Amino acid sequence: MNAPSNYVVDAISANNRDFEQAFQALNAEGLAAVYTSNGMLMPPNSPIIQGRANMTAFWQGLIDMGIAGVEFDTVELDQVGDSVNEVGKFKLKTADGSVADSGKFIVVWKQEAGKWLWHHDIFSSDNAA
Repeated sequence: MNAPSNYVVDAISANNRDFEQAFQALNAEGLAAVYTSNGMLMPPNSPIIQGRANMTAFWQGLIDMGIAGVEFDTVELDQVGDSVNEVGKFKLKTADGSVADSGKFIVVWKQEAGKWLWHHDIFSSDNAA
């Protein structure tokens, strides 16, 4: 495993906090803004979602279902060339702070315009289908 530099770790942490804050603000465009311009969102039981407009629509759908927050826990970061692989856990929360879902994720990070962004994002629930 190649540990990323402190700069990269800090940039990834800041972007994850931006995502959490966008969820708290119920800002679907802000959620989609953490992805590269040609990024891929791969939620469970769905085809691949590409394009910020499509990602915004996906995240707006979750907001409309009552999801009002997310909490991340990074388990591992591994730098491979010009990308970083992140493995972690998540909790999706409702407005009252209840946990609506929890699971795991893998995000492949890439730099775009000097900023580390989500390039490939795949996640799945720990709950039974």
